[in-house]
Amino acid sequence: MTDVTFGAVSLQLRALSQAGLVRARVSGKHRLYLARRDALGPMAKMLEHMWDDALWRLKLLVELEHTRRGPRAQRRNKRNRKK
Repeated sequence: MTDVTFGAVSLQLRALSQAGLVRARVSGKHRLYLARRDALGPMAKMLEHMWDDALWRLKLLVELEHTRRGPRAQRRNKRNRKK
């Protein structure tokens, strides 16, 4: 989600926490969030299905990239350029 800022995600997670839909736990410099399935009610199954689908698509994309054949795109270094 390259079009969403860290600040926007942080605000949404804070709102979900205040609404009692997620629990937050501090671990060092990080804050970990856990969905409260009991509080989500019927939405829990829908959200779980949505994330399962998204993770499955990500897995397929990674596997496809890993097995891709042919030359990889190469970065051009200033020193290696021929004039």
